[in-house]
Amino acid sequence: MGRRGRRPAGSGVPLTFEVIAETVRERIRSGELKPGDPLPTQAVLMREFGASSLTVQKAMTLLKQEGWAVSRPGKGAYVAHHNHAADDADDLDGPEATTPAVGTTARVEALERALADAVQQIADLRGRVEALETGDGEHDR
Repeated sequence: MGRRGRRPAGSGVPLTFEVIAETVRERIRSGELKPGDPLPTQAVLMREFGASSLTVQKAMTLLKQEGWAVSRPGKGAYVAHHNHAADDADDLDGPEATTPAVGTTARVEALERALADAVQQIADLRGRVEALETGDGEHDR
C-alpha cells in the first residue's frame, strides 16, 4: 500500500505515526506489552511523542489493521492475541503459532474496529448536540 504524506520523495525518514506504531510494536515484541494488555491511551501517547490526537489515531489504526491491536468499545485498545509470524520468525514454535492471522479472528477484529468507530461517532454527535443545546457553538468545529 503506497502512502502519501508530507515526507519528501525518496526520504527514508518515517512519519510520526509510523514511529509511534513501531514503538508500540517493539514493546509487544519485547514482552513489555503482552496479549490482552491495554495499550497506552491516546493522551499518554500524545504526551510521550509530542504528537497530535490525529497522529496517534493514525498509529492506532495502523496497528489494528496490521493485527497488533484490537479495540474493545468503551474500554480502549488492547494487544491482540495472535502471533505476528511475519515480524517474529523466531516465535514460530510457540503456542500462538497455530492461531490464524486471518479468518474468523480477523473478521471479529474488523467488526470490533467498525463498532468502535461507530461508538466514537455517536459520542462526537452527542457532544455536538449538547453544545448546541447549551448555546455553545464553539465545540461544533
